[in-house]
Amino acid sequence: MTTRRPYAVAAVYLGTFMASLAISIVSVALPAIQADLGVSLSGLQWVVGAYTLCLSAFMLSAGPLADRYGRKRIWLSGVAVFTFGSAICSLAPSLAVLIAGCALQGVGGALVIPGALSILTQAFPDPAERAHVIGGWSSFSAISLILGPMLGGLLVDHVGWPSIFLVNLPIGAVTMGLGFWGVQESANPDHAALDPAGQALSVVFLGVLTYALISAGHDGWNAGPTVTALLGAAVAFVLFIVVELRTNRPVLPVDLFRRGDFACINFASFVLGFSGYSSLFLFSLFLQQAQDWSATQTGWRMAPVFLAMGIVSPFFGRLARRYGTGRLMLIGYVLLGMSMLAMAAFTSTTPYSIVAPCFALLGIALGLTVPATGAAAMASAPRERTGAASATMNALRQGGMTIGIALLGTFMSVRAVASLERVLSGMGIANAAALAGIAVHRHEKPAALYLAPDLFKRLLEDAYAHGFGIAAALAGALGLAAAVALAIVSYRAKSALRAEAAGLG
Repeated sequence: MTTRRPYAVAAVYLGTFMASLAISIVSVALPAIQADLGVSLSGLQWVVGAYTLCLSAFMLSAGPLADRYGRKRIWLSGVAVFTFGSAICSLAPSLAVLIAGCALQGVGGALVIPGALSILTQAFPDPAERAHVIGGWSSFSAISLILGPMLGGLLVDHVGWPSIFLVNLPIGAVTMGLGFWGVQESANPDHAALDPAGQALSVVFLGVLTYALISAGHDGWNAGPTVTALLGAAVAFVLFIVVELRTNRPVLPVDLFRRGDFACINFASFVLGFSGYSSLFLFSLFLQQAQDWSATQTGWRMAPVFLAMGIVSPFFGRLARRYGTGRLMLIGYVLLGMSMLAMAAFTSTTPYSIVAPCFALLGIALGLTVPATGAAAMASAPRERTGAASATMNALRQGGMTIGIALLGTFMSVRAVASLERVLSGMGIANAAALAGIAVHRHEKPAALYLAPDLFKRLLEDAYAHGFGIAAALAGALGLAAAVALAIVSYRAKSALRAEAAGLG
């Protein structure tokens, strides 16, 4: 096993690289997809949301499947499904086919991403070695995030947006070859859980909730479809919890959530997806539609986020040994919240000399929070249940990203429409609300809006910037909330240890 571990590590790193690349590379292609396929802002939310929705929903079953049928077998199946989904996306002639391909990518990614931490945990039982390879795993993920926007921008501007999906095909083939040779099979069927009812309800809950949040941005919170979907999501969630509490081996390890540290770490993981990962969607729209940069220019301007993350991540293992995983995690979430709150003040004319440091600060935060949250989640669960623990942590993180893209995207569009409507009304333009909605959602000037092109362009850019500000503020506030929760749990744990020591004394 030891002689093949380098091949296993390479396979896991490449699989994570591919899944992470899919998130970052598509972000800069969104305006091009919108223009080519003629879709609205809500359509763009579904392009990204379909991937993250399936990723988060099916992750809950990925861990139990891996524990029962073998971590290698399930992980390799995920790589194959992801690669096939990428091929469909590259050939998509319409929005519906593109969304279907992205959903298939999400199913494959749901098997690949949590399987990575589980495979590394099984291959490296020594905590120090495990922290080192997890730090490398996070670093390799950061590399894909660095290359994604820059490579995506070049491909979109010079080849076309379908090419961003083709890059996954050779990576997938190499990953399968290395994984087949290097990864050793392992399974713990006695601790695995298959819960079809719980799995189905989790998919229904996330799917209906995502639809409701995206629909609210287009139709409004009081619209019939939005209210109906929100009620349906609430019912599905309640039923999901009831099923999980009554099932002997639930897909969601409810018993582990009785541990305060496990519950808090997984809340933080949700926030990481909601406030950190979903920011890629917001940044792309802000840079391209509020500041009018091209796809290539946007990719380069997003680089500080990923460069900073890539610089910090390789040192995580060394930093964790010196300062402790918990302290690094707390610092990371504080920086996450502060950086996003700072970005809430961005305008359409904010110079890049101010944008770049804020992006870099977020990158430092991600460089600490991603490996720290993963390592802490694995340490808070029994070793024989690492598959379920990893799947839960990743599912909540990706679920946070799904809800973040839907909710923050909706807040962004609603605020942008309101901002533009206010300006148009002040200019005495009739039907200002309807015209503002068309302009923001379609990113085009309505035929009935008689404004000079340059004036309309400036007003629309300002509207997008206002929308970005409210979304960034909400993301930042939740990041700080996670930091407060982690600090409270850490304080209580230390107090309990002191009380126990005093009792023994």
